[in-house]
Amino acid sequence: VREFLALHRDEFATIETRCVEPAKIKTIYIVDVQTKSRLGKAAEWLDLPNVTDVVVFDHHLETKQDIVPTAAYIEPVGATTTLIVERLQQLETNKSKLIRDRPPENFLTPAEATIMALGIHADTGSLTFDHSTPRDARALAWLMERGASLGAIAQYAKPTFSPELQNLLKRALDKLERKTVRTYDIAWVLLETEEFVAGLSSLTSQLMDVTEADAILLANCQHCEPGEETRLTIVGRSGIEKTNLNRVFKPIGGGGHARAASVTTKTTEPRKLLEEAIARLSEQIPHPPTARELMSSPVRTIPPETSVGEAHRILLRYGHSGLSVVDAAGELVGIISRRDLDIALHHGFSHAPVKGYMTPQLKTITPETTLPEIEELMVTYDIGRLPVLENGRLAGIVRSEEHTSELQSHLNLVCRLL
Repeated sequence: VREFLALHRDEFATIETRCVEPAKIKTIYIVDVQTKSRLGKAAEWLDLPNVTDVVVFDHHLETKQDIVPTAAYIEPVGATTTLIVERLQQLETNKSKLIRDRPPENFLTPAEATIMALGIHADTGSLTFDHSTPRDARALAWLMERGASLGAIAQYAKPTFSPELQNLLKRALDKLERKTVRTYDIAWVLLETEEFVAGLSSLTSQLMDVTEADAILLANCQHCEPGEETRLTIVGRSGIEKTNLNRVFKPIGGGGHARAASVTTKTTEPRKLLEEAIARLSEQIPHPPTARELMSSPVRTIPPETSVGEAHRILLRYGHSGLSVVDAAGELVGIISRRDLDIALHHGFSHAPVKGYMTPQLKTITPETTLPEIEELMVTYDIGRLPVLENGRLAGIVRSEEHTSELQSHLNLVCRLL
């Protein structure tokens, strides 16, 4: 967004802060921020007697607030820009309203539509981040209809790393620390630089992709001399269900979303603050689900002597994709899948017993088998169901086709990584 604006600055009515005449300010719009400390010297304008309206646009719900607005648009969307676009849509609909004295048919210039579209792409990871919503997609579509340049979006939405960020990425990989918490891989790194580095959010996302960590915290401080106050920035990313990075950073003045948040503060103990954030994140990590929580029980079973035709009718009746085969003693001896039955039927063996077509060598699990272990078995052996045995008896079955939400989301992640 910054690079696009730099090349199209003449198309926007922007001025530098030092050129603002505070005595003439009547209305202040604050975007993506709800704390005075994030506004720098501009925070002083909020106390001016001539300022009658303060309007806040933000999509961070659980964040520190010390600005008292006269109007606020704070809603759970992927990008704050989406909230502004929705207001523009309302104004455009009302033909009596004009924006900058332009008639509704010329509501936005292509440059304005493009930079707002870039804002949504940047804040939602092009609609791939967890906090993205259908409202963001509709806002993007509206901006495209009003001339947003797809070429510019393709060029600027995912810019290449600067040499400085490339160097920091190499340093981060060398210094990265990791630990396993309840089967999840947590990584963190503290980087020291001479000056503040722009683009730490992109660097953190890239580092998470490269290392395949489940969650990562990247900290950056300037002139980190022991005992001396320094500016510390920590950026976090998490792919772990039920974790909330906003709550990790909130105690030290930061905030953001559940899966993406950050904090910038001053401290004499940067590593201590980072370690405290790691501890808070670790405390949030849930115990992985076990087969006992994920399995279906009781399991529909058939004896080995059941005919192929009868087994096929049972599958169709109950909508299963496979059946467990147990002997007279109640012990699991095999599994017959719909594919196995279809092949037997195709060759005219509807009256043959299933024991001749079942899979006798089975991968089984116990009720205490964890979700990551289940994932590994399913992906490694390309199987869609795992029988759960307890004391040698069939207690349940975990099926991928049942689309258990936790199992499916984790399996999708594993497949992407592979």
